[in-house]
Amino acid sequence: MSAATVASPTTSNLRRRALGVGVAVVASLAIWAIGALAGVDFTVESPGQPATVIGAGAIVMVSLGAALLGWATLALLERFAARVARPVWVSLAVVVTLLSFVPLLSVEATGGAKLTLAATHLAVAVPLVALLPARRR
Repeated sequence: MSAATVASPTTSNLRRRALGVGVAVVASLAIWAIGALAGVDFTVESPGQPATVIGAGAIVMVSLGAALLGWATLALLERFAARVARPVWVSLAVVVTLLSFVPLLSVEATGGAKLTLAATHLAVAVPLVALLPARRR
């Protein structure tokens, strides 16, 4: 085998992490699309704000932003606190996921919209927790 055919651990980490981000975005968009096809009204009213319809673009942008922010946070932890990076990052991911449900409790929306949007939050978190941290050796 030549050195060119063997993937380095960094390359496999990069690919796995990119896959995690992609799966998170596609899964959340798929859940939103299923809800839309089922007739869920994604109109959300926040207190003191005009009503907003959550569309596919918003789902993609927020999912992608959250996934990339998670990746960046993990990379910083790995650089500055390598020994504890994995458990700290997983703990942070769980806390952020739980906190992401708080706005769903404070907005006016149909039950179907709240349930579907909550599922999109989980659809982002699960692949990130599964695929972003480096595998244990």
